[in-house]
Amino acid sequence: MQPIPGRSAALFLLLCCHVTSALSQKSDSALAVVENTEGEVEVMDEGDEGDFEVVQPTEEWQTLKPGQAVPAGSHVRLNLQTGQREVRLGEEQLKYLDQEHRETEETSISPEELKRVMKKIKEDMKPESAEHQDSVASRFRPMEELKREMAELDLLVQTDDQIMRRLLEQFNSSSSTTEQRLSILLELEYLVHQVDNAQTLCSMGGLQLLCPVTRRSRRRPWRGGALQTLLTMLATDQPLWVKKKVLFAVASLLRNFPFAQRHFLSRGGLQVLSELFRGDRGGVLRTRIVTMLYDMISEKELISQAGLDPGLHASHQELLRQYSLVSLREGLLEEGWCSLIPELLDSTEHDFREKALRAMLALAPVCVDQYRSHRSLKASLLRLREQYQDMIQSQMILGEENEYFEEMMDLINALHVLLR
Repeated sequence: MQPIPGRSAALFLLLCCHVTSALSQKSDSALAVVENTEGEVEVMDEGDEGDFEVVQPTEEWQTLKPGQAVPAGSHVRLNLQTGQREVRLGEEQLKYLDQEHRETEETSISPEELKRVMKKIKEDMKPESAEHQDSVASRFRPMEELKREMAELDLLVQTDDQIMRRLLEQFNSSSSTTEQRLSILLELEYLVHQVDNAQTLCSMGGLQLLCPVTRRSRRRPWRGGALQTLLTMLATDQPLWVKKKVLFAVASLLRNFPFAQRHFLSRGGLQVLSELFRGDRGGVLRTRIVTMLYDMISEKELISQAGLDPGLHASHQELLRQYSLVSLREGLLEEGWCSLIPELLDSTEHDFREKALRAMLALAPVCVDQYRSHRSLKASLLRLREQYQDMIQSQMILGEENEYFEEMMDLINALHVLLR
């Protein structure tokens, strides 16, 4: 143990004397001796306060007189320079006091700040100048004007029939420009996607008005020249988007309408389509043509199967009779479609392949011999079968749906059976 230096030893002895004297007093309190970081000795009084004059500590050190006591939790020290006991608030009490002081500072407002806020409120409550009011009013529209416009909007709500009648009147107006008429046709095209609207347009005389050739005749468009006009547009040099629209119009005229199909065949429609098919290298028109032909073949087949019912209504009997006059498959055979449609199998698009396979199966009754003599058809079917088998296995491994590929396999296998 290191010896205690002289001055430090003296101070230590003095401390011991004071502590002994304090402990010898009649009191239940206890003093804890602690040396702080400043070299001062601090004494904590933790005893009972009941028999003494209790001093209320503050943040600053204050001297304790003999016979005075301090509340529990206060910080007491012995000042070695003066020899007096001193007290102040304890650490926990100081923390609480600091927090309370901070909260008071945050929520309090100085008198100057309060005056400034009250002055601002008074200024805001002053009536606005007429110039400022005019400036604000100029940014908004009067309520009466808004009410009038809303009422006009209610009057502008029209039914599809009213819209089509208005469009026809605008189309027939001598003041309408070519661009305006094109815009009207686009609006009408959208509206007549609904069958009811299409029938209403016909009853209004819309076809006679829209198709110039029908104005010279009161006959229906497929007899009055509209169909021939459309076929002429397909056979001449036109932009791709025009031919797509015209092809859509032709398909709309022919489907489920054997009378129009007869006129289509008699006017060389299949020949026009075959030339269009050969000239289309992108495949967009090819797929649409094959889809249209497949639909026409399928609908005739369905009607023929329904004709076996003896209780068929007279109107269906008439429809069956009309379809019997349409030699569509024979016409496709003559125009070389048995070798044209298989070309779509070389496409990378699944949809193109599907349309080709379905059309080929529909034409099998008249094309099977040409299929068998086709130089590359069997090889194409074998290649497609391997591809779709791999796709089905991959989908099964991944746990994904493969119904579409399985359906493609069924079509390929059905066609392959016919070629044996």
